[in-house]
Amino acid sequence: MIVLWLNPGEEVQTTLVSEELLNIQFVCSCFIFCLKLEVSKFWRRLLETLGQSMKSILLSLSLLIAGSATAQDWAKAKIEKSPRHHEWVKVKHGDREVNCYVTYPEVKDKATAVIVIHEIYGMTDWARSVTDDLAEAGYIAIEPDLLSGMAPGGGGTAEMGGQDNATAAVSKLSPDQVTADLDAVAKYVSALPSCNGKIAVAGFCWGGGQAFRYATNNKDLKAAFVFYGTPPSEGDMARINCPVYGFYGGNDGRVTQTVPDATKQMKAANKTYEPVTYDGAGHGFMRMGEAEAPKASAANRKAHDEAWVRWKELLKKI
Repeated sequence: MIVLWLNPGEEVQTTLVSEELLNIQFVCSCFIFCLKLEVSKFWRRLLETLGQSMKSILLSLSLLIAGSATAQDWAKAKIEKSPRHHEWVKVKHGDREVNCYVTYPEVKDKATAVIVIHEIYGMTDWARSVTDDLAEAGYIAIEPDLLSGMAPGGGGTAEMGGQDNATAAVSKLSPDQVTADLDAVAKYVSALPSCNGKIAVAGFCWGGGQAFRYATNNKDLKAAFVFYGTPPSEGDMARINCPVYGFYGGNDGRVTQTVPDATKQMKAANKTYEPVTYDGAGHGFMRMGEAEAPKASAANRKAHDEAWVRWKELLKKI
């Protein structure tokens, strides 16, 4: 096996050693040291020594490192243990093809569908796990990757190369494109044989704001569930045709401080808006408060559990 290492101030060196001489501690220490080097110097020295044949391997490695920053292994494991049916589908409209993740409940009768809109990080493992939680409660849940086709090579969130890239891309999405994607998803899921034709929308963080905004654009929605998302403009609220239920963190001033004005505006427009604020919870408490999530605070966990109870009760009313 060829082993590569760098010593401070020296050129890249390689040597041939046996598998028996390698151990995890040695390999990891070399790898960590390489990460600490100035990136441009590392790449230059490495390519000069090994040539272009190693470039593709190292590029793949760098993408793997970037992707690990947003890894949610606990959420992925949760999905893998689920007995429910999950599938990926491609929803087409115009010249766009939206990759969607669908989870079906194990029920006898037709079920209501919930469109889930992901956070600003794009479609993560946690985002997909939410569809499983909804299916466990008896609902068809479909989550579109709204970054479909936006990554290099036509990929989506997974191909963005890390959280920063995904966040930047989501922030730049056109509201009209998002609405068109959601309309196509709503049409698709409502036509499923197992769907009873009723559709609700739910979103988290950036997706919470999009769920609130989508309620202004789809008169067929039965409910909109806004998790720590900002409201649409006052003038657009007149178009809302369903109740809007809000879930906010007490320590999330950036978003929660918009609730008082939104309450007045929705009331003036004669629309149903029922916000609840969970004391001590921060932004993202539905993810950060998961039982499996590392370092979940007591306030976030409490808010997460109470919000799920409320959400399920509201869904039953649809």
